Amino acid sequence: MNKRLERQRVVAEINITPFTDVILVLLIIFMITTPLILQSSIKVNLPEAASGKPITNARQINITVSNDNTVYLDNKLITRKELIARVRTEHRENPELEVIIFSDRMVRFKNIVAILDDLNEIGIKNLNIAAKVEQ
Repeated sequence: MNKRLERQRVVAEINITPFTDVILVLLIIFMITTPLILQSSIKVNLPEAASGKPITNARQINITVSNDNTVYLDNKLITRKELIARVRTEHRENPELEVIIFSDRMVRFKNIVAILDDLNEIGIKNLNIAAKVEQ
């Protein structure tokens, strides 16, 4: 009778090695593709600067002005009135909001000044202008 009980015993172990392998592969894929996703798909020829440092903030807004003076907010085409409204809403939710302006070097300076003026009226204190490092 003891032999019969031993045969009926079920092994209740789960082998998690394949699961761990899949998770590690997915982690590597996400680590490689995340910087590519975060890069803007809007082509902007940034001006060069001798000094600068990368910005890493949990909440930031990217405003892009292309060479034909179209304005994008986080890679979405937007009008100036919509830009003001969206930035104002985000600033109310997070007073430490950081705004980064990506502007083509051929954009007229008066268009950039108009956007800077709007951001100043909203009360944005953390403002940066993107540039690429001189070589």
